[in-house]
Amino acid sequence: MNFSTTVSEKPRVKFTNKDKSRFFNTLRANVDDYFKDNQLSRHANGEMVIKTIILLSAYIIPYACMLVFHLSLIWVFGAFAVMGFAMAGIGMAIMHDANHGAYSKNKNVNKLLGYTLNMVGVTVFNWKLQHNVLHHTYTNIQGMDDDLDGPPAVRFSPHHPLKPMHKYQHIYVFFFYSLLTLNWVVLKDFIQLIRYRKNGINKSNKKEYNKNIAVLILSKLSYITYMIVIPCVFFHYSFLAIFTGFLLMHVISGLILSITFQLAHSVEHVDFPLPNNQNEIENDWAIHQVNTTVDFARKSRILNWYLGGLNFQVEHHLFPTICHIHYKALSEIVKNTSAEFGIKYLENRTLGDAIRSHLITLKRFGTEVAPV
Repeated sequence: MNFSTTVSEKPRVKFTNKDKSRFFNTLRANVDDYFKDNQLSRHANGEMVIKTIILLSAYIIPYACMLVFHLSLIWVFGAFAVMGFAMAGIGMAIMHDANHGAYSKNKNVNKLLGYTLNMVGVTVFNWKLQHNVLHHTYTNIQGMDDDLDGPPAVRFSPHHPLKPMHKYQHIYVFFFYSLLTLNWVVLKDFIQLIRYRKNGINKSNKKEYNKNIAVLILSKLSYITYMIVIPCVFFHYSFLAIFTGFLLMHVISGLILSITFQLAHSVEHVDFPLPNNQNEIENDWAIHQVNTTVDFARKSRILNWYLGGLNFQVEHHLFPTICHIHYKALSEIVKNTSAEFGIKYLENRTLGDAIRSHLITLKRFGTEVAPV
C-alpha cells in the first residue's frame, strides 16, 4: 500500500546543524533538571501502572465474559466495542511506551509489555522499524517516513503525486482510517516484513529473520484462534456474530489510532521538508521535530489519560524514552525553551481544533501541488 519512493532507492537523509544550534542541549539540560529537582524517575509511576491494569482489563474482561456467559447479540457487539476502545488505549498508552524503552528501566518489563502489540494482532519488530526508526528519525520527509504512505486514495504529503480523487479525500478518509488495524493484522505486517528486508531497513541475519517469520505467522494464527475460532467452535457463537463484532472492534480502534496519530503531523503549519542535492535536511534534528509536530488538547485530563501522551507528540519526538506520564509537565519546559531560541511551538488548543486543522490540511493536499 506504499506509493512513495522507498528508502532503498536513495541514500539516507542526514540532518545538518550549520548554525550550531544549542537548542537541544539546552532543552535536554532543562529536562534533566526537572527530574533531578523533583526526584522523579523518567519511567512509569504508580499512576501509569494503574492505567495499564485498567486498559488491559478493559480488553480481557469483555472477552472473558463472552466465554463465561453466552451473551446475546447486542452484548456481544457491546463487548467488542469496549475491546476496540481498550485495544486503541493499549496501543497508545502501554505498548508504545514499552517499545520505546520508556515504560521501565527493566528491559524485560518493556519487552513483555511491548508484546501486547502481538496480543492485538500486530507484530512488534515491524512496528519498531516503521515507527522507532523511520518515523521518529525522518518525520514528515517523503520517501523516508513510512507514516506518510497511505493507500493511493489518500495524500498525506504535499510532495506526493496528486490525483483527481484526492479532491474529496477529506470526506472519505475516515473509511480508510477505520481499516488501519485490520489492514495491519491481515496484510501490512507481511508486506513490511518483505519490504524492509529488501530495502535494508531490516538488518537481521538469516536466522533472526526466519525467527521473525515464524513469530509473525504464529502470532497471527494465535490471534485469529482466540478472537474467532475459540468463541465459534468451543462456545457455539455464530461465525457471523463474532466476525461482525471483530470488525466493529477494529473499526473503532482503527479510527481512534489513525485520527490521533494524524493530528500530530498532518495539520496546518507543520513542515514537510525535502532534502537538498546533498540529501541533507538543512536543519538541526531536534528543531526539525518541533517544526514537523503539533501538540493538541494539552489541558484535557481525559485525553491526557487515554491517549497515552500522543497529544504531546512534540515532547514524545524529542524524548521518546521518557514515559508519557511526564509529558504534560515537560510540555511547558519545551514550550518555554523553544520560545527562548525563537522556535515556534505548535499546538491546537482542543481536540476539535486539531480535527478541523487536519481536515483543512487534507482538503488543501487534495488540490494543491507543492512548489519545487
